[in-house]
Amino acid sequence: MTETAAGVGRFKTNYAVERKIEPFYKGGKAQLDQTGQHLFCVCGTRVNILEVASGAVLRSLEQEDQEDITAFDLSPDNEVLVTASRALLLAQWAWQEGSVTRLWKAIHTAPVATMAFDPTSTLLATGGCDGAVRVWDIVRHYGTHHFRGSPGVVHLVAFHPDPTRLLLFSSATDAAIRVWSLQDRSCLAVLTAHYSAVTSLAFSADGHSMLSSGRDKICIIWDLQSCQATRTVPVFESVEAAVLLPEEPVSQLGVKSPGLYFLTAGDQGTLRVWEAASGQCVYTQAQPPGPGRELTHCTLAHTAGVVLTATTDHNLLLYEARSLRLQKQFAGYSEEVLDVRFLGPEDSHVVVASNSPCLKVFELQTSACQILHGHTDIVLALDVFRKGWLFASCAKDQSVRIWRMNKAGQVMCVAQGSGHTHSVGTICCSRLKESFLVTGSQDCTVKLWPLPKALLSKNTAPDNGPILLQAQTTQRCHDKDINSVAIAPNDKLLATGSQDRTAKLWALPQCQLLGVFSGHRRGLWCVQFSPMDQVLATASADGTIKLWALQDFSCLKTFEGHDASVLKVAFVSRGTQLLSSGSDGLVKLWTIKNNECVRTLDAHEDKVWGLHCSRLDDRALTGASDSRVILWKDVTEAEQAEEQARQEEQVVRQQELDNLLHEKRYLRALGLAISLDRPHTVLTVIQAIRRDPEACEKLEATMLRLRRDQKEALLRFCVTWNTNSRHCHEAQAVLGVLLRREAPEELLAYEGVRAALEALLPYTERHFQRLSRTLQAATFLDFLWHNMKLPVPAAAPTPWETHKGALP
Repeated sequence: MTETAAGVGRFKTNYAVERKIEPFYKGGKAQLDQTGQHLFCVCGTRVNILEVASGAVLRSLEQEDQEDITAFDLSPDNEVLVTASRALLLAQWAWQEGSVTRLWKAIHTAPVATMAFDPTSTLLATGGCDGAVRVWDIVRHYGTHHFRGSPGVVHLVAFHPDPTRLLLFSSATDAAIRVWSLQDRSCLAVLTAHYSAVTSLAFSADGHSMLSSGRDKICIIWDLQSCQATRTVPVFESVEAAVLLPEEPVSQLGVKSPGLYFLTAGDQGTLRVWEAASGQCVYTQAQPPGPGRELTHCTLAHTAGVVLTATTDHNLLLYEARSLRLQKQFAGYSEEVLDVRFLGPEDSHVVVASNSPCLKVFELQTSACQILHGHTDIVLALDVFRKGWLFASCAKDQSVRIWRMNKAGQVMCVAQGSGHTHSVGTICCSRLKESFLVTGSQDCTVKLWPLPKALLSKNTAPDNGPILLQAQTTQRCHDKDINSVAIAPNDKLLATGSQDRTAKLWALPQCQLLGVFSGHRRGLWCVQFSPMDQVLATASADGTIKLWALQDFSCLKTFEGHDASVLKVAFVSRGTQLLSSGSDGLVKLWTIKNNECVRTLDAHEDKVWGLHCSRLDDRALTGASDSRVILWKDVTEAEQAEEQARQEEQVVRQQELDNLLHEKRYLRALGLAISLDRPHTVLTVIQAIRRDPEACEKLEATMLRLRRDQKEALLRFCVTWNTNSRHCHEAQAVLGVLLRREAPEELLAYEGVRAALEALLPYTERHFQRLSRTLQAATFLDFLWHNMKLPVPAAAPTPWETHKGALP
């Protein structure tokens, strides 16, 4: 295998998270503020606040109990947000600051299922799963009313729009609507006409009429003066929400004469406008229904003139109220992300396939989202053509579709084809030109689909709908499911990976078998050609990645490191490195030359099914079963530049430190050494101070002039020095100064002082025991020396004295 010169010395070492696309809405209530600028929605334990213009989550509010949010409501004046959690606590928020202003017990014996403010934003009604309805004064902070009598869960409460009438409406599981008088503290009437759960209540502008909708496929107009039903409108669908339209002519919606008109949203997935007087549908939204498009919620922001709807796929859609023209789309929850791809010539967009028939296209710069409908079952795989405008998808519905994005970022389906007899699980586009694509299926076959010439013309979309694709070649390739197909950079070879543990190499366009790659112990999840060398990479459920030579089908290298199945593999750094993702939630970066795992990226919590690299090789995209899509940025150059700058700064500081020690400016030297966060350098300074003739005074004077954070760092370093008998004297000298000159209260206030003392005590005791033994040994030697000392012998006579004594 040849090593490309361009790749030498340019190995990647790290990626950092640049952006995350995470779930922000998992079903339930969604609400716009009166201005239509902010969108509030529930996601588990949080209420997320989105900026409608950008699609970005501005704030995420979570109660202290960290329990799931069961209900919330925003006051009509947009000032107060109240949330209820499963812990039976109500929280009042100043949502613009993100702070809780009040927290109190709901007193309900079961979780709060619904809540609503009155028109003055001073009263809040809560309906509980215990069948009780309570009213709270938000301004004076006390409970004002407690209404009993509703059987089962109270799932709907609403105040009358006229605050002087002091009426509250509620509905529970018995499908009846109860009218409560706050003045008399009693139930004025029970409205019974629905046979299934009542899903919404809306009031006319004059306050004399009320509209109710239900899952019994009818909407009812009520006269609130007599509390009688004046009109029952069969709408032929289970209605989740009905909204009364402003009483003004809107010819685009069929509203031509004065009177009550209302909008319904339900399981058919389309918005419809009805005339209350005649019971006729005067407008139906021109939108073909599809799986996952059933509507679960609908609300009208009157001031902003915007209609908000929510689908069963957790998508939030904003429409202009007067024309029902789609304005914005938000993908609230992608559930399990199965594949991701960069789109556009400059990788400005990403397309996401989750376990849904819809595709989601996000613009990275603005967070704008477009939801693409076309497939009728879960989309399993994606791939993009060379220029980035065309991309292909395949799904469980046994079909393949080609989509085109225009320069404005709008995407539409331009071609579709079917022919497989089972789910189409993998797809790959031609590499050299936009000429064909290949699909692999659970029916064990691959098909080659040539792109019609009409598709490659400059027209954005065919006038008469998507072009029909015809398969040119069909080949049975394996005995089990085909999990991956890959086309070589020259468009002449095809690799297939299967659950039968083998990969195979085929010649295109006739799909003639050239060879088999055998060696994995489990099924293969991914195959990928090197962009530079005649090498194939395979990723397997046995937890390994293998590199194979195309000439002789031999295994060149095996990479082991994932603890579970390796699901995707991609070449980076011009074919010299690999990125892999696994069902352990990890993404790993490998250097091929030395088989080394350079970096492990851990940001996902579940299987990472999707992995794609940008054209410039500077970013990567991953999508996983945790419903997160993460954009990674190559930070190798930035980290190297940072490291180089840090090293240069260290050299300058080291020189400055040497100069300060030479000039005996110990305070500056000690402060500089501590700022470098290098215990050994600080030790060197302490040793230099202790070598001074006036060591004790100098050390004490220097330490007392340090800041508190510097003293804390010094104490932390002492723990390290004290573990070594060679450096314990410096540690004990520093400790001595701190203990003698710092008050105990100040010492106890130091950060980490308790842990430091626990670490210092055992080693200090050991050092003192060692010193005690040395002192005992020295004392014993001294004693022996004094007792072994001999008397001084008499001086011997000199030769002269001897000679003198011998004379007569």
